[in-house]
Amino acid sequence: MSPGFRRVPSRGPHPSPIRKTVRLVMLEETVSAESTRPVPTTARLPFVIYVLAAGVFLMGTTEFIVAGILPEIAADLGVGVSDAGLMITVFAVGMIVGTPLMAIATLKLQRRLTLALSLIVFAIGHAVVALASSFPLILGMRFVTALATGAFWAVAAVVAAKTAGPALSSRALGIVLGGGMLANVIGVPLGAFAGQAVGWRGPFWALAVLALLGVFAILGQVPVDPSDAPLPSLRAEIASLRDVRIWLVFAAAAIVCGSSLAAYSFISPLLTENTGVAASSVPLVLLVYGVGALIGSNLGGRIGALRPYGVLFTAAAATFLVLVGLALFSHALVATVVLVFLLGLFGMSTNPILIGKAVGYAKQAPTLASALSTSAFNVGTAVGSGIAGFSLGSALGATGPVVVGATVAALYFLPLGALVVRDRRAAHRRDTVVV
Repeated sequence: MSPGFRRVPSRGPHPSPIRKTVRLVMLEETVSAESTRPVPTTARLPFVIYVLAAGVFLMGTTEFIVAGILPEIAADLGVGVSDAGLMITVFAVGMIVGTPLMAIATLKLQRRLTLALSLIVFAIGHAVVALASSFPLILGMRFVTALATGAFWAVAAVVAAKTAGPALSSRALGIVLGGGMLANVIGVPLGAFAGQAVGWRGPFWALAVLALLGVFAILGQVPVDPSDAPLPSLRAEIASLRDVRIWLVFAAAAIVCGSSLAAYSFISPLLTENTGVAASSVPLVLLVYGVGALIGSNLGGRIGALRPYGVLFTAAAATFLVLVGLALFSHALVATVVLVFLLGLFGMSTNPILIGKAVGYAKQAPTLASALSTSAFNVGTAVGSGIAGFSLGSALGATGPVVVGATVAALYFLPLGALVVRDRRAAHRRDTVVV
């Protein structure tokens, strides 16, 4: 008898002659009832998880550092603030296109080599941006940097999940993605302060140097792929995407980022025009958002290991309400700061759960699923920030991006509801097997 099955005892002295019901009790993260086996929340994770989180910290910093220094960039390059916001949009588009393409292109490479090469390209791209005065060239380098970032994120998620094992994968992904959230706590505010003090190019130089240092950490800590491991197969990776639930996860990922980051990408105009915050104090509010995002990512990873749908639906409702609150009360300083914290807390709490589900559904060929999860997050960022940028010129003004975010957040329940239905059907099919 396979350890994944438990035979239901027959009522008579002998087993039923032809048919007998078999109860499948294989633990699978994809169903909320997986708590039949306790998840060890205090077990120690491998140190490599924290190395990967540090790399993601750099990636998260570069993606959103522009949000804190948009006026400085626009003034230096002679473009409008909404045009300077294209540095965020183009980066997101690069992540959308580049993440799955780079995952496929590097499929046969050692994962540690892919991570190291990604950091090298990342460093070169930032050095060029720091030197360039041409806005089109800067946008081009942001796109190239996004390709490297996408490759790093996709592979880092797979390495973290496989290193930690199924029971701790959600927690490990919470820590790795928490590196991106920590970027909002430390990297983005610090970069904004530095950008205002020494010029916006200074933070890009710092990111280039840190990325080169990260190459040595990756090569020293990420293990070599076993020589006897099965060779990655593009066919298997594509076949793993046949599960409709993966695509529902992608839709949810796009919506969660499209809603919260539509508002966050243009938080500076909201704070300075509506709330009356001085430009020099904007980084402090960004810090508040980052603290909320860091807490949300880690709590989401921990609690989501036991109650994934409880976290997903709670965060969906809370994100919508927070954005509506920001639209209504952005002229009140205290209310705005509290709501910005809650936006980070709830808006980022679902990411490790969603990526964990995508990797879990893909089973033995998770690299492309992980890559497309990252792409989906950035589809939401690109679409959300793009529409939000246009809304700045509407009658709503600086409140426009928040209204856009609230509208997108209302759609979150559609893929989540469909995902619950699909999971229950899959659980029912496994629940009783006629032999």
